[in-house]
Order: sequence, then structure tokens, then C-alpha cells
Amino acid sequence: MKQLLLFFALGLTATVSAQRTFTVNVENPMATERTDQPVVISLKTMGTVQSALVTLGGNEIPCQLDDLDQDEQFDELCFLVNMAPKEKQTYTVKLFNEGEPRPYPARVYAEMLMRNDKVKEKNKHNNFIESITVRGDCANSYNLQHHHGVDFESELNGIRIYFDHRQTLDVYGKFKKRLELQATQFYTSEEQKKEGYGDDVLWVGNTFGLGAFRGWDGQQPTMIEPVKSRTQRVISYGPLRTIVEVVDHGWVAEQGKPALNMTLRYTQYAGHRDTDVDVFFNRDATDYRFSTGVINVKGSTELNDQQGLRGCWGTDYPSTDTLKWKPETVGLAVLVGKGNVVAVPQANKDNYGLVVRPEGRHMAYKVACASANEEFGFHKAEEWFDWLKKWRTESEQPIRIQY
Repeated sequence: MKQLLLFFALGLTATVSAQRTFTVNVENPMATERTDQPVVISLKTMGTVQSALVTLGGNEIPCQLDDLDQDEQFDELCFLVNMAPKEKQTYTVKLFNEGEPRPYPARVYAEMLMRNDKVKEKNKHNNFIESITVRGDCANSYNLQHHHGVDFESELNGIRIYFDHRQTLDVYGKFKKRLELQATQFYTSEEQKKEGYGDDVLWVGNTFGLGAFRGWDGQQPTMIEPVKSRTQRVISYGPLRTIVEVVDHGWVAEQGKPALNMTLRYTQYAGHRDTDVDVFFNRDATDYRFSTGVINVKGSTELNDQQGLRGCWGTDYPSTDTLKWKPETVGLAVLVGKGNVVAVPQANKDNYGLVVRPEGRHMAYKVACASANEEFGFHKAEEWFDWLKKWRTESEQPIRIQY
């Protein structure tokens, strides 16, 4: 009997032992400190993975497993690292074919909600969803979801994406460095405002807002229409990064050219005020022209390096109701790779824009925002613009990862 129990125990240990153990070498190429830098490991060739453990010097590091294509198999492992100037670090990763992803404190948040007519408080709706698709002839997709589309945040920012032909990114500004959207749902109550919660700080209208991706007709941006269908969905809720997608099926981006299927993937990492945007197409779109940029906030000053970094700092009301709302000062920016920039149009009353093109079926860029309300952030245009220049430098010199 003892021998049988021993055999069973050994079999159980083998079942839950690490399927694969390997090291990840990380190097900071810059002579400056780096914080919350993402390390992303592809799991495509590593078999079935159900859980993971990451350690540095024997100490456990929070990590996250993500199923990007929603086939019930984890595709990527992610963890965040802090590094001193020129520092090198070695992490140990253990992958398991049993169990569940380890729980860690949430540092990001994402949410989709349908309206609940029985709920009167605008920050307490509870019809949670994970995906929604409408046909291209849907009369009013903008008002289908509570807060008009998916929202997400890190401790430093808050963003919602309008679920209509604009697909504009709108900005939620904060006073304190924390997660808030679960509590406010982008509609902060008077009681929450007294407690120091943030609120919507930007009016976007038909502009780019914060880096919306649009078409280009040769003279001006065009909306994402017509389409056969439009989808918003949450791919990952955290705890270290949230991933949301907007999918436009059958978009006639340019007359006389084949329609495109486009997926916009927004990745928000913890500790970041910037957001990664990946644009995927179902066919080579190199010959198509698109546009992005930021709204020309009333009275704003601009930073434009003519190579894909374009931002502003300005003050305006976040709503047409100037009695209920106070003017808000914001910093906005978009950062496009130099090879993707086709032209830098003159600013107009609506936008600071860029004409862009993908390389093949993909294009990546970043957006970033700030509110002058922040206790932890920027309060002058010069401070914001200095950060944007540093942002470009760090984006072009990411940490080096080898495994």
C-alpha cells in the first residue's frame, strides 16, 4: 500500500511539474532608468501552457498569459521589468501544462457594458459584455453601449473608443495614480468628484481625438465607412496589460480598390500613459493611404518633429455644456514610425494630422495623453513636450530580450 501511494505521489508530481524551464536575458541599452518595460514571450512553439511562473533571483515576478486569437490556447506570456541604466537581468520562466494562471493584483482594467434601463445611476450599470458586432447599416451603434464603447485604463490614463464610424479615442483624466473606471464608468458622480476621482476631459467631435485611425482621400481624413460589419471586443483584462480590438469587416477604404478587413488592436500596459496600437489587414495594404493624428485643442501649442511625432497641449471645455463643465487642460500625442509617414499636412481647425501607410499587412504606432489635473504628471506645455521627446527616444531603443 505504501508503494502504491508513493507511485501515485510521484505521478502527481510529474503531472504538475514544469513542462519547460528557460531563462530570459533582458538588457537596457540606454543610460537612463526604465520602468514597467514589457517582456513578451511567444508560446506558439512551446506546446500547451496552462500556467506560468517567472522569477528574478528566486523572487516571483507577476506575469500574464494571453490567448490572442481566442482559440483557448495561450499565445503569449508577458511580464514587466524595471531596469537601472545599462543594466542586464536574467529571469527564469517555468511553463506548466496544468493549473490556472496565477492571480496578481490588477494594474489595468477594461470594460464593455450594454445599457441597463433599470439602473438610474450612470456609474452603476451592470450588463457586462465581452464582444459586440453590428451590421454596417446599424442605425445608431454609438448609443448601443454604455459609455458609447469599450474603455480601458492603466493607473495613469483612461480611454474609451467610440463604437461608430469615427472610432475615436476619448480621454479620461485623473488626479491620482490609480484605477478608476470600474467605479466611475466614465461618468463620475458629484460624490466621486469630491473624493478626487477624475472625469472625461476632452471633447472630440469628428476629429482624431487621441490618435484615431482613419482613411485618407488625398486631401482629408475619411471615416471608417462603409463597412459590412463593425466589432468591438476585449481580448485580455489584465492584470499587467489589457488588450481590446476593433474589427472593421469589408471596409471600402479607397474607391476603386478592394475592400479591407481591418483589426485595430489596442494594448495598454500597466504603469504606462501611452498605448500601443497595432493595425492588421487581411491583404497587402501598402498602396493604400490612411491618416491619424490628434485633435487641435482650442488655443493649443504644437510639437511636430516632421517624422511621425505630433502632439499638442491646450485647454478647452470637454462638453458643449459650458455651465456644467469646466475647461480642461490636456496633452495629446501620436507617434508613428518614420517609415510609415507619407506626409505631414498643415494643421487645421480640427486636427494635427499625419498621412500614413502600412508595410504589407501591418502597421504599429503609439498614442499618449496627459491631464493637467494629475498630481503626478505635467502642468505646462514645455514639460509635456520634453516627455514626448524622451518617449520617442525610448520607443526607438526598447529593452533587448533574448530567450
